[in-house]
Amino acid sequence: MIRELDSVALAVDLPEHGLAAGDVGAVVHVYESGKNFMVEFTTFDGKTVAVAKVSADQIRPLARNEIHHACALDSVAI
Repeated sequence: MIRELDSVALAVDLPEHGLAAGDVGAVVHVYESGKNFMVEFTTFDGKTVAVAKVSADQIRPLARNEIHHACALDSVAI
């Protein structure tokens, strides 16, 4: 079960937001159905890159044995 403030990874690309599968974000809202979520994606210094409404099949919880991966954002003005 995914809850507010959980860290999640994208399971799919979201090109309209400049995001790729594997990008990590924080759930900032769980809709009543529990099948849709608002997720905020930030840089490591806390600047918001995107806030996206996603469905449960577009994200996944992070596993305990995963690590963060850093990449530069060339296409998003921060």
